[in-house]
Amino acid sequence: MPDDRAIEMTERLLREAGIGPGMHVLDVGCGPGKVTFMLARIVGEGGRVVGIDRNEHALAKARAQASENGLANTSFVNADLMAPPPAEPGYDAIVGRRVLMYQPDRLAVVRALARVVRPGGVVAFQETDASMVPAAMTPHPLHDKAYGWLWETIAREGATRSMGLELPVVLREAGLVVGGIRAEAIVQVAGRRHHTASIVRAIVPRIVAHGVATEAEIDIDTLDARLADELERTGAAYVGDMVFCAWATKPA
Repeated sequence: MPDDRAIEMTERLLREAGIGPGMHVLDVGCGPGKVTFMLARIVGEGGRVVGIDRNEHALAKARAQASENGLANTSFVNADLMAPPPAEPGYDAIVGRRVLMYQPDRLAVVRALARVVRPGGVVAFQETDASMVPAAMTPHPLHDKAYGWLWETIAREGATRSMGLELPVVLREAGLVVGGIRAEAIVQVAGRRHHTASIVRAIVPRIVAHGVATEAEIDIDTLDARLADELERTGAAYVGDMVFCAWATKPA
């Protein structure tokens, strides 16, 4: 079955960055709130998490889930990353997952976010990077094609393929002190796959709109089974995702 090791990496990043009980955290580009809710559990009832996004539909889903799960320590705001809601005396931490890769001026965004972090506070990001992938000892043409659809689509939308490698430079140039950075590969083998087909399914309209592939080429209803079959047939490992995690502090 497909899994989401990227989420496991996110939780490790939050712990390693020092996010803990009682902290006031800003989750940027929060979408429907997956990372926000993870943060809410970490900071506990004595803490607070604010999620911001420009997608009102995603924010509505996040608010509904927070209400359903009784997460009173969360709130969601429609806001731009260049104009984050302030907090007094500043947020203890700011977190983003797969956010900077979509920003035309990553440095300007991090500088804007750093202004609302308290001195000594933490800025932590998790970004996917395609600089060193895909990688395999045995050809996986369907996997290569699927990842090609994803990366070509977001590239045509203005995203960068190298945000992971850019992370420490951007954090440092924003005036932050880098505390740690690591990269982890998501290795797929038969019986231990990533949810590649689900990601493709989520952006099929964008793939088609940008002329990257047709619906017939993608054949989304059979894609997951075909990807699983390819891993079974090759019996080999495939790396399609490289995830970078970095955290830094704002000087006193």
